[in-house]
Amino acid sequence: MIYCGIDWAERTHDVALVDDTGKLLAKRHITDDAVGYKMLLDLLAEYGETEETPIPVAIETSRGLLVAVLRTGKRQVFAINPLAAARYRDRHSVSRKKSDPGDALVLANILRTDMHAHRTLPQDTDLARAVAVLARAQQDTIWNRQQIANQLRSLLREYYPSALAAFEPWKNGLCRPEAHEVLELAPTPTRAARLTRAQLQAALKRAGRKRGIETEAERLRAVFRAEWAHQPPLVEDALGKQMLALLLQLVAASKAGDDLAEAVEEAFPQHPDAEIITSFPGLGIQLGARVLAEIGDDRSRFADARGLKAYAGSSPVTRASGKKSSITRRWVKNDRLNHAGYLWAFSAITASPGAKAHYRRRRDEHSDWHAAAQRNLFNRMIGQLYHCLQHRMLFEEDTAFSAQLAVAA
Repeated sequence: MIYCGIDWAERTHDVALVDDTGKLLAKRHITDDAVGYKMLLDLLAEYGETEETPIPVAIETSRGLLVAVLRTGKRQVFAINPLAAARYRDRHSVSRKKSDPGDALVLANILRTDMHAHRTLPQDTDLARAVAVLARAQQDTIWNRQQIANQLRSLLREYYPSALAAFEPWKNGLCRPEAHEVLELAPTPTRAARLTRAQLQAALKRAGRKRGIETEAERLRAVFRAEWAHQPPLVEDALGKQMLALLLQLVAASKAGDDLAEAVEEAFPQHPDAEIITSFPGLGIQLGARVLAEIGDDRSRFADARGLKAYAGSSPVTRASGKKSSITRRWVKNDRLNHAGYLWAFSAITASPGAKAHYRRRRDEHSDWHAAAQRNLFNRMIGQLYHCLQHRMLFEEDTAFSAQLAVAA
């Protein structure tokens, strides 16, 4: 048996091959391009790799073109956590020396000694991986948009509090197109106080508002013309230019988020698991796509529901030593899936009578805090999702929460 370890870098990669005894058979330094990839495949073929007997490969990343090339065929690819690889490195050297060829050798030896303790990359379908790309990108864009909106809000508090007061009644406030049009038209409070009804109405129409334009324009005009504190004129103009720069970023992030959301709505329903996932209360297309992106569609990825629950961070972890033991929440988990689970459980409480009864029981009988009760609900529902996906079944309220519904009745 031969094992391959690859120390990944941006421009070049180091490759090491070892046998069952740990003897170094070959090492190469390849470039991150088609020529380097061919050199790697030729090296594997030189040492006996065939289509039926591929050589397992360990690498410290799960993304990129190199990983895509390695995942062709039946080859097992192991994405080793860099922190775990560092711990293995300390087993072989007390001096804590480090080198790229040495790291490739460490990765190869990880497979030689502990391949059974590591998990291969899931064999998800191309459609599931495409949904994962779109869903994660849309989630990143939403987070980025909120971060920019928070920066813009903080800046407006310094010199333009009338804008915050004007946009406060609107849902999503600074992220709305109406707010963008008004701020672009009047980047400073002095200019906002001089806006006419016609200008405000035109801005609201450009933003796409159809109803209540005259009433809203009158309200904005009254807010902007009220008495507010002002920065010195030169400072106010400078802050207005800074605000416009942030506004451009916010508009771009908002458009990118909308475009990616449309792409998710187009791709996710095409997946065979979409109907099962969206049958659960609280899971729509966007949130369901995020769940699919993290769990994938490789049914052999998780041995049982407990593995999926631990991966999502919904199940507790027990630490015991001697007579002492403690049960706490998990800190090592898939953060994206855990975040999606928080939103899922929050929505399910109002969408499902059984979920609401389960949540109330955790709060009343077990004295859980809100977050703990919600995490427990997520833990139960993701176990149900695992069962439904394995058996190709849709969610049924009476079956999932029969006891809770009886108690609630």
